[in-house]
Order: sequence, then C-alpha cells, then structure tokens
Amino acid sequence: MIFANMKLNIKKGDLVIIRKGKDRGKSGKVIKVFPQENRVTVEALNLVKKIKRAKREGEKGEIILVPRPINRANVMLICPHCKKPTRISFKIINGKKVRVCKKCNATI
Repeated sequence: MIFANMKLNIKKGDLVIIRKGKDRGKSGKVIKVFPQENRVTVEALNLVKKIKRAKREGEKGEIILVPRPINRANVMLICPHCKKPTRISFKIINGKKVRVCKKCNATI
C-alpha cells in the first residue's frame, strides 16, 4: 500500500518502543524511516535471519541477522524528557512547527 504525501511524526534517531509483534515491550533507536510505505526500521529489533552466500572460492557463507522495517502503527515514541511512551502533537513556536509530548508538554 502506498501513502502519497504521508508525514510521519517519528524521525531518524528517535527512541521508540515496540507495541505489537514478537519484540513487544522492547525499545530501540530508529535507524531508517520509509514514509511512502509507512514503516520504520528500529536498531537491533525485528531481526530476520539472512543467508549470505560465499563470494569467493574458499570463503564461507554465513547466516546474519538483519533488522527489517516495522509498521509505523506498531511503534510509539518515547519522550526524551519524561521517558514515557507518548503520542505527539504539533505546535507552531516562533514560526516553526515543532513536535510536543502529549504527557509533559515538552518540545521534542
């Protein structure tokens, strides 16, 4: 499913908690955001085994763990000020649109 002009309130570098799936309750840092697919990749979470083939003769193939994207609806931002999972609102302060924590009203 493609979402045209979909704006996400989660950005690269944010700390998030997983709300659904096999890694529920774990938290990690967002390493990549895919706004068109409405997905985010979280560091060291939602890991999938990937088989890496040998490139040269004499080299061994190996199984590596790769983080896969997770749906945006299944993660929740952790506020850096109050350290709680929270929803986000937007306010215009000094002509700039900023993210605001719904629980402690601090800018993110």
